[in-house]
Amino acid sequence: MNDEALLRYSRQIMLDAIDIEGQERLLAGHALVVGAGGLGSPVALYLAAAGMGRLTLADDDEVELSNLQRQIAHGMADIGRPKAESARDAGLALNPDCEIRALTSRLDGEALRAAVAQADVVLDCTDRFSSRYAVNEACRHAGVPLVSGAAIRFSGQLAVFDPRDPQSPCYACLYPPGEGGDEELRCAENGVVAPLVGLIGCFQALEAIKLVSGAGSVHRGLSTFDGLTGQWRHFKVPRDPECPVCHG
Repeated sequence: MNDEALLRYSRQIMLDAIDIEGQERLLAGHALVVGAGGLGSPVALYLAAAGMGRLTLADDDEVELSNLQRQIAHGMADIGRPKAESARDAGLALNPDCEIRALTSRLDGEALRAAVAQADVVLDCTDRFSSRYAVNEACRHAGVPLVSGAAIRFSGQLAVFDPRDPQSPCYACLYPPGEGGDEELRCAENGVVAPLVGLIGCFQALEAIKLVSGAGSVHRGLSTFDGLTGQWRHFKVPRDPECPVCHG
């Protein structure tokens, strides 16, 4: 790191849990962010600001006026632009030294598996169960940790699935395919309070920073947040011995 980088990241470097070594690991790290909307916006901005060396932002959607209530990486001038490109530009405005790649086509199949395999950590910021299952399977196959977030109405949740840990479950252990009654709950149909996605997205970014820098302990289990009461709850989630992804 040069003097400018030392100054930019000084407030993190002074933390014993990160220090110079952890910051250098961040600068050499690569995070794949799937979804550049409500969750992906704070994830992209905070990872860029914190010094994640490379970010790949994947989203095939375009910015709409209704997004601006909560998707803070985008502004009025971005309406009609691809979200991945808008979020990339917002991240670069914060930190031009961060290498940010925007993927504007749908990331699935072999392209998804290839993108996951190149990352040190994957952050699922999507709002569809089908996408979450696909990202989870790709991460499990590649052995790359997955930080999963969700937010709807006033309720949010976060979980970290680390296939390198033999005790860690995967997303399909938590939500077995075909058993979810609320599979298609989305903000467009059900609404979401604006700061909730920021809260969960920041939580996701924190876990990614810990995973890459080596700071602290990785989040375990499932954390849920009730925005109407301000209460957090934590649940232990064991690996499912019959999970088709973990044991398929």
